[in-house]
Amino acid sequence: MDWSSLRREPVSVVDPELRETESDLLFTARLRTGQPLLLYVLLEHQSSVDPWMALRMLRYVVRQVERWRQEHPESTRLPVIIPLVMYHGPDGVWTAPRRVEELFELPQEEEAREQWRALVPRFEYLLDDLTAEWEEALRARSGPPLARLAWLVLRYGRMGELARKLPDWVALFAQVQANAEGAEHLVVVIRYLLWVGKDAAVHAAARQVLHSVLDAQRAEELMGTWAEEMLEKGRVRGRQEGREAGLQHGLSVGILRILTARGVPVDEEARQRILTCTDMATLDRWFDRALNATTLADVLDERAQ
Repeated sequence: MDWSSLRREPVSVVDPELRETESDLLFTARLRTGQPLLLYVLLEHQSSVDPWMALRMLRYVVRQVERWRQEHPESTRLPVIIPLVMYHGPDGVWTAPRRVEELFELPQEEEAREQWRALVPRFEYLLDDLTAEWEEALRARSGPPLARLAWLVLRYGRMGELARKLPDWVALFAQVQANAEGAEHLVVVIRYLLWVGKDAAVHAAARQVLHSVLDAQRAEELMGTWAEEMLEKGRVRGRQEGREAGLQHGLSVGILRILTARGVPVDEEARQRILTCTDMATLDRWFDRALNATTLADVLDERAQ
């Protein structure tokens, strides 16, 4: 690989409906031999085991080659795409199938099974399971200080021993801070640490690390900025939840008032069921039914049309 040719591509192949919760990174690079081979590295990071990851990664790869064909209609070959999953979950090692053919239901007889296996798609993704690595192995990996610190943070970020581990990484934090963009990188790492490690021990350890690599004023500024961000996110979430609760209550009361106006008796059990329902789709359905209801069952019975 000619690593000097490595470039981050500003595109995404994630499903639009998942874009708020999932992320992917796409890179291109070329070979040192001069061969005109375009290489894409598709990276997906996971904090939980997805049993359908093989199918998901296959879908990403297909979307990328389809985009390539549209953008390069003159090309007669496709670029090589390396699908890589990085796993750092708290619940043990990765257990999902890495080959898409393992997801198919095939006959149990071995001879017939081999014949059927030839008819299903063949695809396999690479796996970097950080949970299977010891801390020493992650520290010994090649790469800049930021990469090694990121692997450690991802590996132990969601585990109870994070607060105890952080002081051991002060030297790596200092190396990250010493680089040209060290301050910005440090902010990202600390924000992630404080986000995944929500207990007071992690916050205290993170503050101690910051004071070890920064002056006291800058360290407290970073901690204060994070606290303000979390507070504002809490306020926004609270306002959103308040609006949703208001809409839910308004629909519930509206349903009861319509039923009363139509002379449909509502017992106390049904009344509480309507008032405590928090599913907007169900409330919308009940509201529409109430407009023409002659009995309570016309509204609440799920078999009602």
